[in-house]
Amino acid sequence: MKKLVTVLMVTAFTLSVAGFAMAREVRCTVNSVSGHTVTMTCRKADKLKAGDKVKVKTAVKQALEGC
Repeated sequence: MKKLVTVLMVTAFTLSVAGFAMAREVRCTVNSVSGHTVTMTCRKADKLKAGDKVKVKTAVKQALEGC
C-alpha cells in the first residue's frame, strides 16, 4: 500500500511540474478594447496558437501618497 501511495505522489508531482514547464510568458500591449474584444500586439506571438487559453495580468500602478 505504501508503494502505491508513493508512486501516485511521484506521478502527481511529475505531472504538475510538466504542466508548469509548458507555461509561456509573452509580453503584450493592448491596442484597442471594444466590448468583450481586446486587440493586442505581442512579442514572441509565434509561441501562441488559436484556441490557447491565456491569463492576462494588468500592470500594478502604485498610488502616490503624501504626508
